[in-house]
Amino acid sequence: MVAIIGILTAVAIPNIAGQMPRYRLNGATRQVMGDFMWARMQAVSQKNEFKISLLSDHEYEILDDDDNDGMADTGEWKETKDIQMQYHDVRLDLTADPVFFPRGSASPATMSVTNGSGAKNVKVHITGRVKVVE
Repeated sequence: MVAIIGILTAVAIPNIAGQMPRYRLNGATRQVMGDFMWARMQAVSQKNEFKISLLSDHEYEILDDDDNDGMADTGEWKETKDIQMQYHDVRLDLTADPVFFPRGSASPATMSVTNGSGAKNVKVHITGRVKVVE
């Protein structure tokens, strides 16, 4: 019995380890998509704009833009997200800073999420829809 478990473990571990970059890419993509969808919902519920800006190849900022001027002013809430805290090999790129408007629409943008296993894109449509495209 112990020998069978040892053989199965020896076969399974390399397969699982080889899939880890893909799992990290999928997880990071889900996190980015979730943050974008959350920003849209907050824009609608708070009746002001929410803007997402890329700070580096692994950090982005979510800004609650209370005065809708596109800039972080004193007293406006913002949060920085570092994707590499959970997904160490993932890199981000953003075509433009998406802004989610109080009516649910948005300025279009695409965030590319990449690592050694490939790339996925989180696309923000003008209608405010957030979708993952490969």
